[in-house]
Amino acid sequence: MNNNNKPFYLILFVLALVVNFIGINNDFFSDDPGLYASIAKAMVYKKDLWQLYSYNVDWLDKPHFPFWAAFVSFKIFGVSVWAYRLPALLFFLLSLLYTYLFTRRYYTKEIAFTAVLIVMTAQHVLISNVDVRAEPYLMGLVIGSIYHIAKLYDRYSLTDLLLAALLTACAIMTKGIFVIVVIYGSLLGQLILQGEFMNLFKVKWWALFLLTFLFCLPELYALYIQFDLHPEKTVFGRNGVSGIKWFLWDSQFGRFINSGPIRQQKSGDVFFFVHTLLWAFAPWCLFFYYALYKSVKNIRQKVRLNEYYTLSGGLLLLLLFSLSRFQLPFYTNAIFPLFAIITAPYFYKQLLKAANIYWGIVQWIGVILLPIIAIGVHLYLKPDNSLWFIVDCFLFGSLAIAIIIKVPAVKQRVFLLSCCAVLFANFYINTTFFKILASYNGQITAAKFANLAQNNNQQLYSVNPANNVFQFYCSRQVNFVRLDLFKNYPAGKKSLFFLSQLSVDYLVKTGVSFTVVKAFSNYPQENILPAFINKETRSKTLDRVYLITR
Repeated sequence: MNNNNKPFYLILFVLALVVNFIGINNDFFSDDPGLYASIAKAMVYKKDLWQLYSYNVDWLDKPHFPFWAAFVSFKIFGVSVWAYRLPALLFFLLSLLYTYLFTRRYYTKEIAFTAVLIVMTAQHVLISNVDVRAEPYLMGLVIGSIYHIAKLYDRYSLTDLLLAALLTACAIMTKGIFVIVVIYGSLLGQLILQGEFMNLFKVKWWALFLLTFLFCLPELYALYIQFDLHPEKTVFGRNGVSGIKWFLWDSQFGRFINSGPIRQQKSGDVFFFVHTLLWAFAPWCLFFYYALYKSVKNIRQKVRLNEYYTLSGGLLLLLLFSLSRFQLPFYTNAIFPLFAIITAPYFYKQLLKAANIYWGIVQWIGVILLPIIAIGVHLYLKPDNSLWFIVDCFLFGSLAIAIIIKVPAVKQRVFLLSCCAVLFANFYINTTFFKILASYNGQITAAKFANLAQNNNQQLYSVNPANNVFQFYCSRQVNFVRLDLFKNYPAGKKSLFFLSQLSVDYLVKTGVSFTVVKAFSNYPQENILPAFINKETRSKTLDRVYLITR
């Protein structure tokens, strides 16, 4: 890294932190964060660290670690959207630290810092740090585990052994045992490609496996006391469900072969992640594909690489995801640090003329396209206040001009401009677009109405288990009632029921009597339709949600 260019790298690093954190207090605009935050809130209210509940009913779908992290945050800072996001963002910071440490171990300081910026500016990382699920946790835990395993590979250290086992166990308690595919797969690939497979049988690796299992015992204990100890509980519509079996098999292998209690009806697309990464890992994906091709080619030609952890772990998990029927864009976030480490060195290598042309084209696509999309969205969105957009244009526009003038090296200039472009777009998304989107979430406005003092004595119900944003924003317990059982509730009972437009239409059609207390405007889906972005046609995309009584 040229000393004259260091200030630009540091400025972009700081701005990337700002963009990743600036949406920490935005209202929820999708359901999954509302669900996870509601479960953590229930842990606080029930003063129970071990059992997971949604709508006051036993919940079995994800392991405990992210809920424990949110629980601790809620206990310290109180229940809020920013307290829910905070621990996830801290693990995101951990992923940056370990990305730097791992890359610096095998490459130069410049490459390490470039890899960090790639992680910070990957499109789906920026989205996931606002729309928080488990991915920020996994990013930090996976690359952290691999880093300490790599150190353990070179030289035995009790500290690295304990940290590798602990971080691996926390990753397992975040997403399930399939994460060992990327973590242990990275080690296996390193051993095989270094011609040292027999080293796998060294005592330190068996100690790592044993300690990882021991550190996973809290998860097994929590599942045992909530489910295995109570076979009379009804879960997934049946009794005698083992939480431990679900954790070890159904939630992972059962989903992979589509035999578990939660099934995917459609077939998986083997190429789903190939095209999904085009936007999820934008603006770096196309150049990542080139780096991947070159790395695999070098292995086939027996050209020694600096390390094989990132390639082995990243490709194994990507292949596993591609073969599974459960395919969602955010699945790959956990291995974005590995992708960044694979990609970063090629920004500093001498490339053939054709490769240089390809590199220039794919990077300039992002530099030009992302700002155009953001500006186009703003023109159609027509927010009431354009202050953030003006700040965005001035901040990143000035920086882009300075980069063009002050950075002579073409590769560095285009790399910095790519970072600038994606941060420009996502600064606008986090400060303006997501706020407008959340303002049309009827679940939030309905919850705020239900929290008014005049409604404090009324029991709250939802007739749809997907109304988790409503559940979180309500200041008291929300229970669940099936829509077909609503008619059994006695008229005049002091209860408020939250219903969607479809549910209200069903009650009208079936002749069930009810009284509308209040209706709220609502954007009914998570997919962003062009008609919603256009302020002139937005009203056509909206429906209503309701609070009703019998």
